[in-house]
Amino acid sequence: MPRSLAIECSLRPEDSKPNALRRSGKTPAVLYGHNGSESVSLVVDTRAAEFLVRDARVQKTAIALSVPDLQWQGTVVLQEVQAHPARDTLYHLSFFAKAAN
Repeated sequence: MPRSLAIECSLRPEDSKPNALRRSGKTPAVLYGHNGSESVSLVVDTRAAEFLVRDARVQKTAIALSVPDLQWQGTVVLQEVQAHPARDTLYHLSFFAKAAN
């Protein structure tokens, strides 16, 4: 049985720049489908994101995601992973909320 994956994100500050976030050890992310067509900009710890990307298959693996700032938690799939082409570092993650049964 595959082990369950989980990650915690926080809301991305309104005035934050993506490169500044990356320098501070955070990776920009976005959550789609958690509340209809609304999307939310997030940040995730880069080390945690690297482990997640290593273990999860895009659009296949169920991931327990929590956003304490939103008081939201649910099951998502990793929709897209963007990486820097030359440095092989994470650039951006997209999560898609799975419909509740």
